[in-house]
Amino acid sequence: MPSPPKLVILDRDGVINHDSDDYVKSLDEWIPYPSAIAAIARLTQAGWTVAVATNQSGIARGLYDEATLAAMHRELGRRVAAAGGEIAHIAYCPHGPDDGCDCRKPLPGLLEQIRVALALESLEGSWMVGDSLRDLQAAEPLGCRPVLVRTGKGERTLAKGEGLHHALVFDDLAAFVDWLLHQTR
Repeated sequence: MPSPPKLVILDRDGVINHDSDDYVKSLDEWIPYPSAIAAIARLTQAGWTVAVATNQSGIARGLYDEATLAAMHRELGRRVAAAGGEIAHIAYCPHGPDDGCDCRKPLPGLLEQIRVALALESLEGSWMVGDSLRDLQAAEPLGCRPVLVRTGKGERTLAKGEGLHHALVFDDLAAFVDWLLHQTR
């Protein structure tokens, strides 16, 4: 049996950067958690591949456009690179909840896009880190191990307590990375 890829897939809003119930609509509103940027760099330096899977329905809602999203993702890449890390791929869903796409989490389409982009046979055994139940639900069909962080909407998700029986829970991305790197020494 092949070993699982050393891959960590991250949700964006609430995991890497502050989330907003009013959407993160501009580069000025995109405020990363410094500890998350450093955590991504530590993963990369330890030989892990990092990818991002993010729902961005604000595009379908007309709150911002794909050029604005691209600017946010360039800044994310710049900050991670400045810290000594790399993001291998960013997959995003620009659709709204009623658009009938196959990429909006909790559907696994974004994770499948990452699998194809990274030329992996499977995502079985990789990690999916999110702050909502839909992040964890997207991970299940592809065999990713679910991780819930308390940042962003994580505390609300934890309080509901639904669908979390297989998930590991950490205070934030940095705490998960500390744990993961300790486990894989």
